[in-house]
Amino acid sequence: MKKLPTKILIVDDEPDIIEILKYNLDKEGYDVKSANNGKKAIEKAKKYIPDIIILDVMMPEMDGIEACEELKKISKLSNTRIIFLSARGEDFTQIAAFDAGADDYVTKPVKPKILIKKISSISKRINNNLSNVLDLGDIKVDKESYLITINKEDISLPRKEFELLYLLASKPGKVFSRDEIMAKVWGTQVIVGDRTIDVHIRKLREKIGDKCIKTVKGVGYKFKLNVKKK
Repeated sequence: MKKLPTKILIVDDEPDIIEILKYNLDKEGYDVKSANNGKKAIEKAKKYIPDIIILDVMMPEMDGIEACEELKKISKLSNTRIIFLSARGEDFTQIAAFDAGADDYVTKPVKPKILIKKISSISKRINNNLSNVLDLGDIKVDKESYLITINKEDISLPRKEFELLYLLASKPGKVFSRDEIMAKVWGTQVIVGDRTIDVHIRKLREKIGDKCIKTVKGVGYKFKLNVKKK
């Protein structure tokens, strides 16, 4: 069966940006549609069911952060990935975008080749997630077997270490706050301190290399792609 092209919805209030991105994505064989504000994006997304939404932050009527939060409430869009575009590169803007549910963040002016690489990477992760395996270059994380493979070497991890790694690796580049890590790995009914998370992070770094997991001071941790075990 022939594989259908990845469906992409571009949302931006600048017609020139939509035109440039659509031109480049069409050339790569993607199925592309567009909208010029957050409200129209939600309406179109419900009908189109895109695989990826490229969403501008600053827009009239409804900005990208608000639109993303609403899109994440729609059950049939649960597998849709969102890449934010913004001329604002401040940390607090990026953190707000990831907190709203973003999978990646690109600052303007947009370089089409870089954006296409990011889209290609996300498309692969979508397919990988369907099989419960995250393919992260030198590192592969298999959720079913609770096994990770680094440079073809299998490494078994204790359950909580694996769940912590899988959470961080599920969205490379996203900063996970300590509260979010606690809730998703240990659950809201279990009380653990910051020290517990730090100990698990330290053990993971010892096993997979200290360049994979980055500390974001005062916020939490994030996973970085394409690094090799030391």
